[in-house]
Amino acid sequence: MEYLFFGLAIALVIGFEFVNGFHDTANAVATVIYTNTLKPVHAVVWSGIWNLIGVLTSSGTVAFAIIALLPVELIVNVSSGQGLVMTLALLSSAIIWNLGTWYLGLPVSSTHSLIGAIMGIGIAHSFVSAEPWWDGINWLKTQEVLLSLVISPLAGFLGAALLFLAAKGLIKQDELYTAPEDKVPSLWVRGILILTCTGVSFAHGSNDGQKGMGLMMLVLIAILPSLFSLNMDTSPQAIAQLVATSNAVIPILESQTRNYTHDQSSQQSRDHLIDFLKPQGQVNKDIWQALIAESQVITKSLVNNHSFLDLEASDRHELKNDIDLVASTITKLAKQEKLANIPEHSLLIDYRKQLDQISKFIPYWVKITVALALGLGTMVGWKRVVVTVGEKIGEEHLNYAQGAAAELITMSTISAADYFGLPVSTTHILSSGIAGSMVANRSGLQMNTLKNLLLAWILTLPVCTILGFSTYVIALFLMQMPMKSAIFIN
Repeated sequence: MEYLFFGLAIALVIGFEFVNGFHDTANAVATVIYTNTLKPVHAVVWSGIWNLIGVLTSSGTVAFAIIALLPVELIVNVSSGQGLVMTLALLSSAIIWNLGTWYLGLPVSSTHSLIGAIMGIGIAHSFVSAEPWWDGINWLKTQEVLLSLVISPLAGFLGAALLFLAAKGLIKQDELYTAPEDKVPSLWVRGILILTCTGVSFAHGSNDGQKGMGLMMLVLIAILPSLFSLNMDTSPQAIAQLVATSNAVIPILESQTRNYTHDQSSQQSRDHLIDFLKPQGQVNKDIWQALIAESQVITKSLVNNHSFLDLEASDRHELKNDIDLVASTITKLAKQEKLANIPEHSLLIDYRKQLDQISKFIPYWVKITVALALGLGTMVGWKRVVVTVGEKIGEEHLNYAQGAAAELITMSTISAADYFGLPVSTTHILSSGIAGSMVANRSGLQMNTLKNLLLAWILTLPVCTILGFSTYVIALFLMQMPMKSAIFIN
């Protein structure tokens, strides 16, 4: 049964990115297709190539920001079966909503859908575990992500409006401000639009592509922890450096526990860090002692090993859990400004970076798989979104300058989000950018379309939360049925 869930989960990761291509990547090619700058086949192939490049050159920070939305307790204590069920429920919920809104031609955010599903699964896990529902959500990370999803469309709207007005004041070329006709525009206009399409495609791959990568790693870690829990390509030098840094950090942590000699077992230290990483978690001496204990465990595991292959397969996932807990705790302490008064606190930050490099990695074959799924999705589903973007947002048809301004701002906003490791919606930013350029041009807005877009934007989070909750509980029940049957037969 677990292998069936594993196969379904991998297929759904690819399916999610394929459907993501319907929505998000289609926005990247909408302007060049609508304006007859490129033929559809050429546009989607070109966009797919730059999505691939964007995915391959991405850092992976957004991928693990998505995973970080799940509560740490769920990630650390989850069994392989639960991990697969969690991923299965997450992906199926997002795909159901994305397909429904795509059928209606609404440019809805795959990012928004994914976040809603993750929140639903976290709440469902708390419900099944008889814990308070609010413990099922990593509120610290969720606040950051939701804030980025609110601010980025506003940046798209205002940025595109200002850029369009600046272009109109500086570039006196009437052709740029006329609606496309059934002919190819002049060479210089085509160059601008191809350039902006390229930028959005690259930025989309570097941000949205990472979400699929993160989900793929979630599946691989759950079913094959001995191979994918840690970066097996880590050099002996990097391992030795981590051991040295860990040894140097321990005295710094001990300075926070003067006159406090209570020893903790490994499980107690883990439990203290898990409790601290919950929304209501507070800093106390147990936290510092737990960090010391977990750092000692990491050092002891690696001090005599030059490769992770030297570790027992069963120990690798346990080591990953220790590494993730320590890194997440240092991150939260830094955000709460609890490290500022500690001498040599910069060493703690460097320690966290070294830990992240070992546990947060994306193999190239995962990147290529996700990029191909995005490109294929674009080739199949671009038509509905192109019509919405070109004709149904403004009362007048999209002109060349509006398309270029919206795409340039979209590219810039996504690149800024990449820098801060935040997931954002290409769909929301581009749609808002086109609306902003329409307002700046006094072209008017089609209120029915905007109402539908706004309604979809508002409904996506709660609907996908409910879907995530429901599918997780149902899938968990179905997975446990064979176990119950076996017990009954015996």
